[in-house]
Amino acid sequence: MFVDECVIKGAAGDGGRGCISFRREKYEPWGGPNGGDGGRGGDVVLLGDHDTNNLVDYRFKPHWKAGRGEHGQGKDCNGKEGRDATIRLPLGTVVTDEETHRVVAEVVEDGQRIVLCKGGNGGWGNTHFKSSTNRAPRRANPGQVGEQGVFRLVLKSIADVGLVGFPNAGKSSLVNAITKARPKTAAYPFTTLHPQIGVIEFSDVVRGNPRLLLADVPGLIEGASENRGLGHRFLRHVERCALLLILIDMAGADGRDPRQDYSHLLRELELYDPALLEKPRLVAANKMDLPQAAANLAKFKRRHKVDALEISCLEGTGLGRLKKELLRRVGAFRRKEKESPAAAA
Repeated sequence: MFVDECVIKGAAGDGGRGCISFRREKYEPWGGPNGGDGGRGGDVVLLGDHDTNNLVDYRFKPHWKAGRGEHGQGKDCNGKEGRDATIRLPLGTVVTDEETHRVVAEVVEDGQRIVLCKGGNGGWGNTHFKSSTNRAPRRANPGQVGEQGVFRLVLKSIADVGLVGFPNAGKSSLVNAITKARPKTAAYPFTTLHPQIGVIEFSDVVRGNPRLLLADVPGLIEGASENRGLGHRFLRHVERCALLLILIDMAGADGRDPRQDYSHLLRELELYDPALLEKPRLVAANKMDLPQAAANLAKFKRRHKVDALEISCLEGTGLGRLKKELLRRVGAFRRKEKESPAAAA
């Protein structure tokens, strides 16, 4: 089960109260105050985890409460701090306050630690209130209340390549062919109902044995930018990608025109977020094993003036070249990203 959006409630621990106590010993019956401080309440902490790729755990466990601090004790014994509640989130998760609708956190790095709700401070014991005029204070502070709130978690996948295309273009077949992910494939549209993240490995490359993450976005439909067909839930998974891989059914097997498909896809991406059209993109012409595909490809190139890599997921032709081209283009984008003034700043 894939869950990319859910609501949780976080409650940090309250601080323990300070203690009112006085030192009483055999030869010192009127000793001074020795009440310890209360312990600090635990925090609700977000932790980036590259081994987590789903929010399903938080749909079934939406309440997260940290431990409260222990109360202070006599003999200057301070209370123990409360235990933190740690929420491990997949990279690319955006956290929004449900009341204010303000983005409060974005988890983008493995090991990144963000305090979502801060625990309350422990109260002071009566030792802190001793003065020259008050040698036996009978006063201590209560612990502070921990922060709490309701938050929406939205996963925007962090992948190198975002795979987009209309239903039945062969996206799931391509993911099966070049990654270790195994989405469902069938001869009808919308067999993929949830985004899939696959790993493209390059064992034949000597240097570094690189790998790419591929996000397979379920088939878009016209009007996806207006949230038709759960468009927003699908399109948000390509916002952080370095490269868009646009897969076109060049055979027009469902009576579709490949030229119009490409125009409609670019239009939906632009309406959702114009910045998506500024990303590098690569067009893959699928189903080139079918007889009508060659003629359609010629018409496609004349209209759109773009190069398209010819592939066939059924026969496996062109897939090796496609993988190498993805690696080359993503690498060029990452190098340019590092050299940009924004990255240097």
